[in-house]
Amino acid sequence: MTTCMWKEMHEAPAALARQADRQDARFAELGARLRHTDPHALVTVARGSSDHASAYLSYLTMLRLGRLAVSLPMSLLTLYDAPLDVAGTVAIAISQSGRSPDVVEPIRRFRQGRAQTVALVNDAASPLAEAAEWTLPLEAGPEYAVAATKSYIASLAAGARLVAHWADDQVLLDGLAALPDALGRALETDWSAGVEALRQAERIMIVGRGLTLPIALEAALKCKETAAIQAEAFSGAEIKHGPMALIEKGYPLLIFAPRGAAQAGLIKLAAEMRERGAKVLLAAPADIPERELTLPPAPLPELDALTAISAFYPMIEALARARGFDPDQPRHLNKVTLTR
Repeated sequence: MTTCMWKEMHEAPAALARQADRQDARFAELGARLRHTDPHALVTVARGSSDHASAYLSYLTMLRLGRLAVSLPMSLLTLYDAPLDVAGTVAIAISQSGRSPDVVEPIRRFRQGRAQTVALVNDAASPLAEAAEWTLPLEAGPEYAVAATKSYIASLAAGARLVAHWADDQVLLDGLAALPDALGRALETDWSAGVEALRQAERIMIVGRGLTLPIALEAALKCKETAAIQAEAFSGAEIKHGPMALIEKGYPLLIFAPRGAAQAGLIKLAAEMRERGAKVLLAAPADIPERELTLPPAPLPELDALTAISAFYPMIEALARARGFDPDQPRHLNKVTLTR
């Protein structure tokens, strides 16, 4: 059986190509506007997978632009009506549907408060798109599986595209132009060893750091919603605090260790966890001999997060089926979640 989830994840390269073709000029216009207005901080507004994409956007914004970036706890506005001063900031909401009230209302409030407001949304006719000053469609196309795949990848790319144009960074733009081909290769990467290792798992710890911590968060969510595995995500810098007490013989860990400053520490962590008896799945590039899973490279290290999650998605879809679940219809979940 070919699931919607499988079909949709394999549509991600085409979605990114559409995004570049149809929306890049609009991203460039927004980037020029942000360089002119020079907002002092960025606030992201999102939940679930979209919030994980927002975390990647925040990391990249701080890394490439030096602007502070924070994720808004939406209940500050929707429940507590906090008097936030948002003038001089840029507020960016990321959403597949653009219909959840706790994403739409903060953008309306921020626009009234003289923030620049941006919607990165898959539905250009949604309430969120209407609420924001700038609407930039993700161009992922219709997505029917409850577990988001191509829309999440398109959200990551949109965040990187926004930063690239804001920073007027041609190297990052060139990397994004080459990304669809890299994603296609990533989706064909063999992670079947992960399916075998986790077929009977009841829990897992997923580890990343820096630009791949948002990917670890997304992978943990997918383990829960598609394969019914209790999964938690941690930074490699945090796991030696409280989470270390959980590690025992056979405890499964998936560690994302792509290229970059965090890689050496994550490889060292994998070795330490093996010594403690953990069942480690180290996902690392092909030049790392101690890896269990291969991370295919992106055109730039800053974009490795997108190829990493693209390699993970086919594995978790296959794992869900191997465990007897339908990844298109996780129990108790709906495609659109309306919360306040």
